[in-house]
Amino acid sequence: MEPRAVQEDRAFRYGIEHECALLHSDGGFADYTDTGFDELQAVIDALPEDPDDYPELRVGDQGIKRKRWYVEGYERFDTHGRLVRCDPKGIEIRTRIHGSVDAAVGALRADVARLDGALAPTRLRTTVIGFNPLRSEYRIEPPLNEWERQHRLGSPEERTAHLHMSTYGPDLNLSCATLGTAALVDIGRKLTHYSPWLVPLSFSSPFRDGAPWGGLSARTAVRTGLRPAVLVFLGERDEQVDADPSLTQEARIPAEVGRIEFKAFDACPDPVLYGELLSWLTGLVLDETLPGRRTTPDAALHQHVALAGLGDDDVHACTGALLDAAAAALAGRDDDLGRLESLRGRWARRECPAVTMLARYEDGEPVAGLRHP
Repeated sequence: MEPRAVQEDRAFRYGIEHECALLHSDGGFADYTDTGFDELQAVIDALPEDPDDYPELRVGDQGIKRKRWYVEGYERFDTHGRLVRCDPKGIEIRTRIHGSVDAAVGALRADVARLDGALAPTRLRTTVIGFNPLRSEYRIEPPLNEWERQHRLGSPEERTAHLHMSTYGPDLNLSCATLGTAALVDIGRKLTHYSPWLVPLSFSSPFRDGAPWGGLSARTAVRTGLRPAVLVFLGERDEQVDADPSLTQEARIPAEVGRIEFKAFDACPDPVLYGELLSWLTGLVLDETLPGRRTTPDAALHQHVALAGLGDDDVHACTGALLDAAAAALAGRDDDLGRLESLRGRWARRECPAVTMLARYEDGEPVAGLRHP
């Protein structure tokens, strides 16, 4: 075990990016088929802009990401590269970079409440689910023009960007100033390897095409293998790892350098669960015992876990071993250990949001716009 003095030198910083799905006030699921960008942008316009959010948050080329809240969608361009429309899937909330897990979770909770307040006078409401319960596929119509093809084929993530139109999940971000480039890449490979046993505690997408699909995470079944489980952001002079999907990416703003971004969890209804998962990730970053490494996710294993979840005894045992490894590495970090114990309770109960969603659905309650026939 690492000496406590060394552990205390490892100060982590945290951020959360959370994708909110939307419901109409009558309870129906809202997406790009019946909700326009301008309608959502009007909600964003009513929310405050804080100049202190920058330079920690990226604005982006089109200026859509001007605030901590922004309309998430698929952008379309003309043949000269000018934005002509954005098909919305929902609203994303992202926190600033915080010095503790509790601060990041508290910031997200406050900004969800602000978004709910801005939506109150409209026909829309927020909900949390990991996958569009009505539509499995976003079709690119009309087909990409020549400029868009060149733009969208530049990286594995751009090439598969349309997949995110059906999925909702967090990017859980952590960084530590004492980690060098080689260590960051190694951690990215470790978290990619163990991702199949990390994700089941977050599963929240048991519906697909209007009904239960038989598993717990349609998001994991569809995206993993084509999209990264982890992205590590490196400096412009650092050597990038050649992989498809990507493992590393050049930081787009200085605040991203050294960031480890875990992307494979489903969206979680309670931000408290994000805090528990961030503490788990912290322990796995500190761990020096786990041997597994992969550059790209194991798609077949993720798909199996997406179906079975923690109901599979082998998956349950592997997830428990990762909790044990994290707990050993977190010795002396009492707040993290407390959150990890809460997560261990969920693991012992084989609990995830999808199980609760299915139970509510079977009881006849509406869940993300669906009701048992």
